[in-house]
Parts: sequence; C-alpha cells; structure tokens
Amino acid sequence: MKKPFTLVSLLLLVWGVVAGCQDKNADYSRAAANPEFVHQSVNKLTDIIMHDIFSPPVASRIYTYPQIAAYEVLLHDYPAYQSLEGQLNGFKGIPQPTPDSVYCFPLASLHAFLTVSRSLIFSSDMFDAYEAQLYKQYREMRVPKDVFNRSLRYGQAAAKSILAYAAEDGYKQTRGYRHTVSQAPGRWVPTPPAYMDAVEPFWSRIRPFVLDSSSQFAPGTAVAFDTDKESDFYKDVLAVYEATSNLTEEQRQIASFWDCNPFVMHTTGHVMYATKKITPGGHWLGIAGIASRKAKADMMQTLETYLRVSVSLADGFISCWDEKYRSDCIRPETAINMLLDEKWVPLLQTPPFPEYPSGHSVISNAAAVVLTDLYGPSFQYIDSTEVAFGLPARAFNSFEEAAEEAAISRLYGGIHFMPAIVNGAMQGKEVGAHVVSRIRTRKEAVAIKE
Repeated sequence: MKKPFTLVSLLLLVWGVVAGCQDKNADYSRAAANPEFVHQSVNKLTDIIMHDIFSPPVASRIYTYPQIAAYEVLLHDYPAYQSLEGQLNGFKGIPQPTPDSVYCFPLASLHAFLTVSRSLIFSSDMFDAYEAQLYKQYREMRVPKDVFNRSLRYGQAAAKSILAYAAEDGYKQTRGYRHTVSQAPGRWVPTPPAYMDAVEPFWSRIRPFVLDSSSQFAPGTAVAFDTDKESDFYKDVLAVYEATSNLTEEQRQIASFWDCNPFVMHTTGHVMYATKKITPGGHWLGIAGIASRKAKADMMQTLETYLRVSVSLADGFISCWDEKYRSDCIRPETAINMLLDEKWVPLLQTPPFPEYPSGHSVISNAAAVVLTDLYGPSFQYIDSTEVAFGLPARAFNSFEEAAEEAAISRLYGGIHFMPAIVNGAMQGKEVGAHVVSRIRTRKEAVAIKE
C-alpha cells in the first residue's frame, strides 16, 4: 500500500534538490584550486617572454609582479598565510574583498596574474586563447555567475594596485639609457657575432623587492686587468682557454643545458637571425614548478614557491647588475683573442654585458637557497626544463648541486673567469638567505614536505 504524499515529504524532496544543487556548486571550490592552473599560467608567461625576447633582468621583473598579485589574492582562502604588505619594499598591499560576499579566489588570483602579465609584455594577444579556455573551465565547474563576475572584478582591482606598485620601481625611468663603452684596457667591449649594445646598464636603479640596496651584497673586487704572464688575471685567462680546449662530452652537455641565452645570434652569409631560448630565470622557475609538482604542493604552496623564487631571481639580477657595470670587466672571448689566440671562440655565445660577476652563479644560488628552505637540502628531482629545446633532462640530488653545476657551466661555455663564478655564487647565496629571512609567507614557517 502506497504512503500518502504529505507536506513533509514535499519539503524533504525540495530540501534534497536544493542541497544537491548546493553540493554541486560547492564542488567547484575544490576543482578551482587546482595548482595546475598556476603551472600552466607561468608556463604561458614564459613562452611569451621568450617570444618577445626580453633580457634576463627584465624577464625576472616580469615574472615577479604577477606572482605577487596572484599570491595576495589567493591568501584569502588560506588563513595560515600572510600578506607581503610591509615585507616587500614600498608595498602597501592590495584592496580587500567586500565582507560577506562570496568569491572564487583561485579564479580571482589567476585573473590578477594574467592581467598584470599582459601589462608587462609586448605580445599580450598571445594570452587571449589561453585565458578564454581557462575561464571556460571555471564556468564548466559551475561557478555561480555572480561569484564568477565578482571574482574577476576583484582580480582586476588587485592587478591595478600591483601595476601601480610596479610603476614606482624606476623601470620606466631607465628605458633608453645606453652604456658608454670605455676605451680603458680591460673594460667590456661588444662581442661577436652581433656586437650588441650592453644590456640594462642602469638596472641597479630598479627598486629591489627585499634588498636594502642594489649594492648590499656586492662581491669582492674583480681581479685587475694585467697582461703580465705572471699576473692573476693572465692566469685566469689561461685557465678558461685550457678548460675549453679539453672539454669532455659531459662538460659540453652541462654548458648547453644551462646556456639560457635569449640573445643567441646566427649568421648565414649576409643573413643574421636569432634563436629564442628560455632565460636563466625562466629555467629556475621551471625547476620551481618541477619541485612543487613532485611535492604535491597545493595551489597556495605552488604560488608561494613561484613567488619566493621570483623575488630571489629579481633581486639577484639587481645585485649582480650593480657590480657588472661598476667593474665593467672584459669578457674571456675578448681577452683570449687579445692575449692568446685571435681565432678562439667560446663554446657558448658571449652574452652582451660585462663579465663580473657571473649572473648564472648569482641567480642560481639565490634561487637554490630559497628552494632549499621550502623543500629541504636533499630534494632529488629531474630537471626536464630544457627538453623542449632538444636537450636531455638532468638529475640532481639537491638544488645546491644544480646551482653549482649552473655556475661552473659558465667556465665550460668559455664566457666567465673563475673569480666571477666563485664570487658570484657567494653573492647569490647571500641574496637567497636575505630573501628567506625577509619574506614570511606563512604565519608559522613550515617546510613543504616531499
């Protein structure tokens, strides 16, 4: 015998339908916080930076501001994390969300990232298809329309405040400045094949993110130029010449793996063209992505990783470039052609800026210190960042090991003297340690466990 359909039954049925809809809508919060969206967005930015051929220092700046925007928005979903307001030089935070309003903060975070990124690059249209697909995925998660639109508006407001912060860092004021090539012996001069002007000669004027000044961790004085065969400088020149004359296949692979030179030029007859490569900062952000994926970091931990590494890279370049244009040192290619062998060419193409210190040595060690703080001193991983460029992946037992290899690769490539490598590595470690001590992303510092 069937039971009568009572008012209570009807209410229970309605409650069940409503609850089911709420559960379906609630499901989007888990799907929305997928760290892969962060990885994909960073990778897309790397593709555009490479396409637009930004210099390594400029690329480091482009990476950092979008990370700050994304981090500051997403932390509203993660109470264990804290704002960078008062931690980054001159940073006063972003607008706060409206109280008692519902947001999809992962969506707002990504929108802030993409909006800031678009303003810092040339080819912003390269984001169009990616951004449309990203938002389509969020709509398919059944994010309510009002929440969706409110989240985009908040991401836009956050991006606007970050771009205002970026506008005060001195970047625009240094555009168009050129380096005057010195005629003094031992100073940097443009190198073949393109004989390009020096890159970013006034980068030390850019506001650092956490350094007290661009010269805070200046390395020791460069070895003085001296053509005497008994001098330290001549011995350094000879060391590069001999090392590059007896490279093993492994050393050649190491040099190529860490090349990361977006300025490589090729000459065929009267035609000159460039090969587009990832910047050294882009390589280390690739490592940051590999590490966070391996550690199964959530969306906030992933952003935290990219953010802290980005800051270390940006301040590392500011610190390094400060000394480069103070020392204004000659490159091995010029010195060897002058003193030992006029036909000698390095394995890697010489980048267009002064020699001392080694930029790879500085920024690699800065990033390695930050990554070690996050993931520990014995984090093993396989670096596949360069596979897309036809190079095999390399395995490392720690970030420090990778940084050491990146540094020595510049000797194998024939583009740095040993003092620039050794002193640059020390400088980078100091920068990295300063970033670790200054930036507190978590209210209680806890390392991400593998």
